[in-house]
Amino acid sequence: MSSDSRLTRAYNNAKVIPFDDSSKFILFSDCHRGDNSFSDEFANNRNIYYHALKFYYTEGFDYCELGDGDELWENINFESIFEAHKNVFKLLKQFHLEHRLHMIWGNHDMVYKDEAYVKKHLSSYFEPIDDKDKSLFEGIKYHEALILKHKETQQEVFLTHGHQADWWNYTFWRWGRFLVRVLWKPLQVWGIADPTSPAKNYTELIKVERRTKKWILKNDLKVTVVGHTHRPRFPEPGDIPLFNDGSCVHPRSITGIEIEKGCISLIKWQINTTDDGTLRVVRILLEGPQKLKDYIENI
Repeated sequence: MSSDSRLTRAYNNAKVIPFDDSSKFILFSDCHRGDNSFSDEFANNRNIYYHALKFYYTEGFDYCELGDGDELWENINFESIFEAHKNVFKLLKQFHLEHRLHMIWGNHDMVYKDEAYVKKHLSSYFEPIDDKDKSLFEGIKYHEALILKHKETQQEVFLTHGHQADWWNYTFWRWGRFLVRVLWKPLQVWGIADPTSPAKNYTELIKVERRTKKWILKNDLKVTVVGHTHRPRFPEPGDIPLFNDGSCVHPRSITGIEIEKGCISLIKWQINTTDDGTLRVVRILLEGPQKLKDYIENI
């Protein structure tokens, strides 16, 4: 199956979420939450991420995670990840309880496409203090893709992880997981990166972006937001509307995409130092806001 066919299948099977100009969404991907070991790249940014997540929860945003939220190539099970970042998952639970949590699986958490696996591992957790199981993401369902569909204009925003355009990481993800666990994870401590990852291999990154753009051109220039490559993208109206929210494992910062008041923006959260030496987590606008309808008018 070609990357074009995989993206088309993801689009055809996507869950549709209606929205309007009063809706608010934050899109993050590639958190790669790990077990807080030396190989856990998320650990460096967990305080930034948690602060941003609290902000979006308080401000009434829906949270969309576009895959690779949990690092299940380097880590064998979800339980070790949950224990390392319990405060994050408890906050995500609050989004879930209010029906504001929308999850997509990527290649590093592709096991979540199995509903039985999700039900077994994510529905509840054991709380040692109370000596009993407590509910976590009860009834949650992971998707390959989501479509945000505007109630008035009928404009669609297609959300997926993006590894559909990466034949190795989609078709042979089990081999990739095996290599990461036995080879690249131990070598990571020496600074040797996994060459099969488009986030670490510029040549592969360009190929993935080119295949995705080709699909967009064949499908009425649908506004498409992906992750996977870890490289933020924010096209101008009139260009091929391929957006990328970046990742949450950049050095000392996380990036994401906001959709609010009918506009789309690329943002970054990082730690800044004030004049008196206080450290603060701040939100920085990188691109936008740009009206989504501008991407219709330029088709």
